[in-house]
Amino acid sequence: MDNFVSNIVAITILLFLLITFLQSGVDKILDWKGNLGWLKEHFAKTFMGNMVPLLLSVVLVIEVVTALCCIIGIYYLVADNENCFALLAMFLACITLLMLLFGQRVAKDYAGALTITCYFIVAVFGLYIVSL
Repeated sequence: MDNFVSNIVAITILLFLLITFLQSGVDKILDWKGNLGWLKEHFAKTFMGNMVPLLLSVVLVIEVVTALCCIIGIYYLVADNENCFALLAMFLACITLLMLLFGQRVAKDYAGALTITCYFIVAVFGLYIVSL
């Protein structure tokens, strides 16, 4: 119980990121065609237009890996007060969000980029918390 309490901020942020990336990954798996169609249209006028299936696959993999690291990170914080996986999860979340931000900026979807920035702030704060 002491490990849980002493890591409550990191655990809460990991839960937030877990929900974010697990839901996003599951949505991509369950509605691959819908996501692919929307993204092809979204990036049609950019240099990434022909790479959408590959890029969507890369984002899916990193989202799922990030979600798994969040689960493992929570476990190790509570069980052993070990932050290695929590640190990895927070870093992967930041990298994933930077990838998404780059895509939104290339597509000139500034409102979408702003939304990602809100998630990024949480992830960077989490990275800071677990790196202390």
